[in-house]
Order: sequence, then C-alpha cells, then structure tokens
Amino acid sequence: MDIILLERIEKLGAIGDVVSVKDGYARNYLLPNKKALRANETNKKVFEANRSRIEADNAERRSDAEKHSQNVDGKQVVLIRASSNSGQLYGSVSVRDIVDALNADGAGVAKHMIVLERPIKTIGVFDVRVNLHPEVSVNVKVNVARSPDEADLQSQGVDVMAAMFEQDTAGFVEAFDPNAEPGTIAADDEEAEGEAQA
Repeated sequence: MDIILLERIEKLGAIGDVVSVKDGYARNYLLPNKKALRANETNKKVFEANRSRIEADNAERRSDAEKHSQNVDGKQVVLIRASSNSGQLYGSVSVRDIVDALNADGAGVAKHMIVLERPIKTIGVFDVRVNLHPEVSVNVKVNVARSPDEADLQSQGVDVMAAMFEQDTAGFVEAFDPNAEPGTIAADDEEAEGEAQA
C-alpha cells in the first residue's frame, strides 16, 4: 500500500514522503495512529494544502522534545532485582519498570518512548534509548543490581559478577597425602609420626 507520511518514521522516511509499506502495517499502525494517509489524489491535495501547518506542528513538537530531553538525557535509574549466583534475573526488567523508575525521578516519559532492543535478564548497567520525538532521542542508563551497595559498585564501573568470582577462596585447606590409607586423617598421621619419633 502506498502512503504519505505525516511524520518522520525511522527506517521509512520523512514528512511528505510517499512510501510503499505492507498493508497490515499501514492499516493496523500508521493509519489509526495518524502517522500517514493513503496515497490517493484527494489525500495528496489535502496534504499539500496543509503541509506548512503539519511541518510547523512537527517543528513545535520537536522543540518541546528537545527542551524535555535536557531533563531526561543521561539519567541513571537503579532497579533492585533478585538473581541467581550467576547474575541471571528471576524474570526480566520490562519497559514498565524503566518508565516507573524514570517517572519517579521526574523524567516524564511514556511507555511508547522506551526502545528496549532485547529484554534485560542479567544484572549490570545497560544503555536504553528514549525516543521523545521521531527526531529526538536520548540515552539513559539502567543499573540492575541485587542490592543498593552492588548498584553503587556497578555505577563506579566495577563488574560485580567478575569481582565475586575473583574473591580470595583461600581459607580452610585440607592436608592431602596421596599415599595415605583411605579413611585416615592427615593430622592424625602427623601426630602418630611425632609420637613414633619420641
């Protein structure tokens, strides 16, 4: 289906472009959300008559989004989640979790603005893109940790999972004698040798 775009759409085109898309994409998303018009002669005339108003509205929304981006850009939110010892979360971090955390910090974003390429299923610090307008996007950091202390370490750049496995495991070390009889204890053998020499 050929359509006329009423706003810039990533990987598709800019305002006024006539593009061909799949029928379902046009019928189910672009047309109901008023992002496009069917490309017929009547709609082309209507678009050209209203082009300056459409572009002015878009410029106004873009400038509002750029002002708003100063409040959102570079924010870091901390999400405390339960995870296994290997760092895998029990569940995942959803878009709603990120929106709630950002809005609690005063960002004022909606769910449709968050672009999460893949679900967050491990602890760590992740960059998440926020599209405030089709032409204005910013990045926020999502710090997923098991505790606030761990979140502080991660924000300083420490890989807590690697640090956990590098911890000194030296402690109790059992004496090992490869020639010992099964069931004997190494300390008893040393004592017996000491008594035998005395």
